[in-house]
Amino acid sequence: MTLDALNGIKFDDTLVNPIAFVDDAKSFNDQLISARLTHFTEGKIINKKHLFYDRGLPDVLAYMNYFEQAIEKRYVDICSENRYDEILILPPWEEIYVQDTERMENFEQACGIHDYLEKIYIELGYKPIQVPFGTIGERLQFVLELINETGE
Repeated sequence: MTLDALNGIKFDDTLVNPIAFVDDAKSFNDQLISARLTHFTEGKIINKKHLFYDRGLPDVLAYMNYFEQAIEKRYVDICSENRYDEILILPPWEEIYVQDTERMENFEQACGIHDYLEKIYIELGYKPIQVPFGTIGERLQFVLELINETGE
């Protein structure tokens, strides 16, 4: 889905299902998992000690679960075969939450999706680390301390 596809859409407090904006949900999810896999694969060749992804492969499964879509085994296989070292998760924060063309869900829906995100990562054998609320500096400090502790 491109931003052009969202022209004229106004967000309010109603629940928004992004799948409602695409003609073929299966094709959309195929493209999404493929794009995430490409990002993951390209990340392997970046010669840096630390690399952060805004979204992971399992996020696709979490959204599909939340929106009650069938998940093909190959999606789970992709997520199981392509693993991240650590998972940092930032819970929805109502005081700073804003709906826009990238975050179409309202706060209630974001909380539900967050639950599905945690669940799918745990099901895949990860131990998600919750980044606490705080200033950007405090959150950065938390991540830096984590990196120093784990060496990861």
